[in-house]
Amino acid sequence: MTRAEIVRLAQCVVRRPRWQLVLAALLSAWTLAWVLGQLAADPPSPLGLLAWTGIPLDSASLWAQERAGVLVWLATLGGLSWAATTERGQLPALAGWFAVLVAGEAAGYEAAVQRAILSLGLFLVVLAAVSITGRRAFVVDRVAVMPKDVVRAGITAAVLTAVVPLIAPGLALTRLVRPYVTKPPRRLRPVETRLLRETG
Repeated sequence: MTRAEIVRLAQCVVRRPRWQLVLAALLSAWTLAWVLGQLAADPPSPLGLLAWTGIPLDSASLWAQERAGVLVWLATLGGLSWAATTERGQLPALAGWFAVLVAGEAAGYEAAVQRAILSLGLFLVVLAAVSITGRRAFVVDRVAVMPKDVVRAGITAAVLTAVVPLIAPGLALTRLVRPYVTKPPRRLRPVETRLLRETG
């Protein structure tokens, strides 16, 4: 996959229905704050970041931590959800990040993120191993797993998942800079004209 294709994938993140874009921006801001919060001396939990809202979330956080052994498996499901992300189906990336946030509340950042990345990686490795047997198959009357398609789909899923935390700042920066950017004139599409036969 070329650099231009990766840039195209990153741009297609914002090409989605408006309700999805709003949901993606909110989840993006929450996720980015949680990731950057790990640099602090006392890293906040996902629900700890929402303490400023005034909503009493302490009981929910305690409930999650008491069930850490079960909820940490949500990170595995989150990684598999990331693997299901495609250009036309980007909701699994959001669902995967939400699952990782819940698992992170229960088991911490490191355990949740590492487990999600590991499950994504293992899934792709298994598919790559299966695809080796089908690399010479002719896709005519049966479904085949091809190595090239596995690599392309894996990179697509990884890129679309990785840019989720960057959606909110990207939208904010685009909105801020838009009035100061000069766009080139649009190309006019050629107009097809029907030729009329001359009548004698």
